[in-house]
Order: sequence, then structure tokens, then C-alpha cells
Amino acid sequence: MRLTWSDVTPKPLWLSRRQLIAGATALAASPALAKIEAAKSAYSTDAEPNSLEDITSYNNFYEFGTGKGDPAEYAGGLTVDPWSIVIDGMVDKPGTYDLADVVKGQPLEERIYRFRCVEAWSMVVPWIGFQLSGLLNRVGVQPSAKFVAFETLVRPEEMPGQSSPFIDWPYREGLRLDEAMHPLTILATGLYGEAMPKQNGAPIRLVVPWKYGFKSIKSIVRISLTDAMPQTTWNMLQPQEYGFYANVNPKVDHPRWSQASERRIGAGLFGGRQDTLMFNGYEAEVASLYAEMDLAKDY
Repeated sequence: MRLTWSDVTPKPLWLSRRQLIAGATALAASPALAKIEAAKSAYSTDAEPNSLEDITSYNNFYEFGTGKGDPAEYAGGLTVDPWSIVIDGMVDKPGTYDLADVVKGQPLEERIYRFRCVEAWSMVVPWIGFQLSGLLNRVGVQPSAKFVAFETLVRPEEMPGQSSPFIDWPYREGLRLDEAMHPLTILATGLYGEAMPKQNGAPIRLVVPWKYGFKSIKSIVRISLTDAMPQTTWNMLQPQEYGFYANVNPKVDHPRWSQASERRIGAGLFGGRQDTLMFNGYEAEVASLYAEMDLAKDY
């Protein structure tokens, strides 16, 4: 059964227009976005964002291929309207929700976040989104729930990378419930004041800024509340290299490379190396979530 929180489907909630750069998705604007651009979130970093061209042309999105330019080249054929999300498991209001109903009533903000890839490169991205906790509160999390699991769309006719058996599709990710409810954790529907480009996870993706980027699952079609730690794609593929938590920790190297520093995309071959910060610079906000854990083992 398809559930709705309203009888009226609002126009896309993108709020004002910036100059388009090749590869970005164009969408008609509404007055709401201007208000959000004017009010910078208290959770935003003061770091200078990367350009829209950087953000939309250098991506990991294996559903479209393993090359950094593959998403921008092949994602244009992805159908993102209509879109719905199944919300199920240990919730009071399970169902299939239209995207407009998922977003309706949620306070959109511009969140300028650091983004750190497990491959030791980084960006700064001005996302537009809302706190995941707002959606979870609306559907009613049951007391026995401990984790939130996510799945990406499977549509191989539009996502050519899914023809590869390398990954057991759909792409899966998960968070502990307290991580999901943290105010830094958002569902993003846009960036740079535009609708989310398809290569960046249109129409809606997760953003968890203190974790490596692969935790921020794209093009979400299912959110499930569970009492058991869910399977996650990279942990399924290579458990000796990728744990469940994937917190940015410069003291714990990847088995094949150091995580002590990172290459800032857009800063040139020789000018962009910088030290990696614990929890990607969000230590003050999230360290308490892991106070009882050994982060060298629970990685």
C-alpha cells in the first residue's frame, strides 16, 4: 500500500538557481531555496567548498562503472521521477512513500561538509538536505530497533555498472541507530542550490560526514529498522579491509595504504596533500558515540 503524508505533491524543493556547470542536473527553482542558502547551518565547516565541476566529475558510483568519470558519463539516463522509498522493519508506519512525502515538512538546510574517501582523497561539499532523524521520528522507531539499513536502486537497464557481478546488488549500507539519529547525519537532496546531480546520488542520498564516503549511500530506495547489525556491501566484499563503522581514523591504515593524510581534489597534484583529521574533523561532535569502543579494532 502506498502511504502519503499529504494529498498534494509539492514542486521539487530546490530553492534558487546557481550557474549551471556541465554535467549537473538542471531543475526549475522555487523561492524556498533562497532562504536556505541565506541561512548557513551551524554544522557547516568554514572550509572553502570544491567547485561544482569537481564534485560532479570525480565520483565513486559503481552502479555506473568503476572509473571516476563513469558516473558523470553514464548516469544521465537514470530515471529519478517518479521515485519512492520503502520504509520498513521496526517502525510504526511502514510503507512505500513517494519522495515528495519523504521530504515534505522537513527543514532543508545547506550543510557544507568535509567529505573523506577511504581512497585517501577529499572534498568539501555544500549539500542541501535534512536530518535523517526527522524522517525516522515521523515513521516512529520502535524501542527494539538498534540499526538502520539502506539499499540503493537496482535498475541495470539504466545503471550499466550493475551488469558486473563484482558486487552483490543492491548496494547496502547501515548505521547504528544513535549514529543515524545524530544531527550531523542528513539525507541530501541537492548540492550548490541545485537538485542532486544523478552522478552524485539523485534524487536522495545519505551523508555521514565523519565516516568514509562509501557509508553515504546513494539513490536510496529502502530504509529498514532492525535489531541486528545489517550487512554492508564493502564489508561483504572485503571484510579484512572494511569494517562496519568506517569512521575516519588517521591512526588506522587501510591494509594497502596509509590513512594519515589525504589528497584534496581541486588543489593540484602537489598542493593538495593535508593531514587527515580524526572523525574527519567532527571529533568534538561524535567522539562520545564511541567512548566505550576500541577504535583500532572496531573500525
